[in-house]
Amino acid sequence: MRYVAAYLLAALGGNTSPSADDIKGILGSVGIDVDSEKLNIVMKELKGKDLEELIAAGNAKLASVPSGGGAVASGGGGGGAKDEAKEEAKEEKKEESEEESDDDMGFGLFD
Repeated sequence: MRYVAAYLLAALGGNTSPSADDIKGILGSVGIDVDSEKLNIVMKELKGKDLEELIAAGNAKLASVPSGGGAVASGGGGGGAKDEAKEEAKEEKKEESEEESDDDMGFGLFD
């Protein structure tokens, strides 16, 4: 990923066809050692390709990847987060009442 990022930085800086030495210079400037084998693979894959087309194709692929958490099912008015908070408050209250019941007997589970 760092090689692709350095390639994109070079391209954004106006270098329409960055060389391996350009990438090495960018990565070296921030103290990253370059693995020549990985750099050669990236250079080979990007050689002669239009970056805007590659980015557009990547965005299209990413659009089909599910991301984020699951949606909260709500019974109507869209108060999913509010309902979830109420449910958590009920669970906390239930846990507290269970702890209090141990105290009421004069001993706890781990006493």
